Amino acid sequence: MTTHARAAAGITAGQVMTAPVITVTADTPVGHVAETLTSSRISGIPVVDETGVVLGLVSELDLLTRGGRTAKDVMTTAVISVTTDTDIEQVRRILVTSGIRRVPVLSSGRLVGILSRHDLVGRTLEWACGVCGETIRGAHPPLVCPKCGGSEDRFVLQEQPPGP
Repeated sequence: MTTHARAAAGITAGQVMTAPVITVTADTPVGHVAETLTSSRISGIPVVDETGVVLGLVSELDLLTRGGRTAKDVMTTAVISVTTDTDIEQVRRILVTSGIRRVPVLSSGRLVGILSRHDLVGRTLEWACGVCGETIRGAHPPLVCPKCGGSEDRFVLQEQPPGP
């Protein structure tokens, strides 16, 4: 089992996803899509219908390479998605092997979250409590150690071994 697989054992997309998700509809003007990406500091946005079904995704690349007036005109419709119970290691493999940057997370066929490469990179960081040695994974150390109650300033970022 790889280091990533051991670290991710039992973690699901639903536990790591970003929610709620910023979305647009198919008739959203391209200018508004671009403004939303820029102001929200995201690189892609799901296009959904009124019930939350994903119709496509619009990325920065789509906006730069495709012409059109609305999200429907420029969106990518071949969308790879996962469900809330998809193992996080499987999500990592999808993102790495497919070359995509994000996957919509679905429940009962409807959008409930999104998982990006950025979300997974943050999970690779491991913090150790300087009081009791408890380790926590995440982009930031916890405010309080769940084991001993040590404060955030007691956590030290741990070196991670290289590799997949």
